[in-house]
Amino acid sequence: MMGATDIMYRDLVECQQDLIVRINPEGRLLFVNSAYCEAVGKSKEALAGSVFMPVTSERYADVIATRMTQLFRPPFACTVEQWIQTPKGMRCFSWSAKSVLNSSNAVVSIVAAGRDITRIKSEQRAIKKKDEELMLAIESGERMYYTHTPDHTLMFVSPRLRALLGCRPKEGKRIWTDYLTDNPMNAAGLERTIRMIASCRREPPYRLEMCSRDGRILRFEVNEIPLVKNKKTVSIAGFVTDITEKVLVEEGLAEAEVLIPDLAVSKSSVAARPVYPLSHQKKPTGFFQSLFSRKPNE
Repeated sequence: MMGATDIMYRDLVECQQDLIVRINPEGRLLFVNSAYCEAVGKSKEALAGSVFMPVTSERYADVIATRMTQLFRPPFACTVEQWIQTPKGMRCFSWSAKSVLNSSNAVVSIVAAGRDITRIKSEQRAIKKKDEELMLAIESGERMYYTHTPDHTLMFVSPRLRALLGCRPKEGKRIWTDYLTDNPMNAAGLERTIRMIASCRREPPYRLEMCSRDGRILRFEVNEIPLVKNKKTVSIAGFVTDITEKVLVEEGLAEAEVLIPDLAVSKSSVAARPVYPLSHQKKPTGFFQSLFSRKPNE
């Protein structure tokens, strides 16, 4: 006969919505609760002695096996996700497992509780897809986005900007000023950022000169806004545009004006030349009309 305590524990296990199992060290089922039977669509008798995590993907099986080795060494616990075929289709369960030890600290069995997280995984995939689509849209334009803290630590750098600067994805957070050259224009740009952080107000765009990891000098036009919370700047969000080639052209023209004085005069005369309305300009068809309307002796 079952005592009151046994009945209490049985009800506690059988009335759970979570899946509860007990397996031997070889990975075969010793006990399953009703929720597990309902999830996989099999009876307790059919499940007795079967493999706890039957999988078809060799790579997936290796990942699970690696994680479950933690059950045989301190802290004798692990969490693992398992995709299994159920009457409702493929479902994903998150398992939290703990080893039962004897007096010699040898594993005699393993107890685990699982929860269906299929909906969560689907939502995560949907969010990831949207993030990828958004990133594709962002990366398709000229603008490259970033955020940094009030102490100038980079929080987000768009992949294209990261590639230009030579940032490694896993090298950790860096201060964006590490990439600045000693060009005097950078002091003015840094001053605007500091003033924006203090005032919580947007500053006009400015230019910066940076040096990539491989030594290339890059020029950027910077647009930033402060993100304010409780009247305090909590971060800076902005985008940069690569104007390196544009600046090279500007500098080349300026140098040419110094070396060739007539170029400056030519540019000013072109700028001063009056531009007549279209109605006062000779249309291309006018030439052909006059040509064909001439008399033979003309």
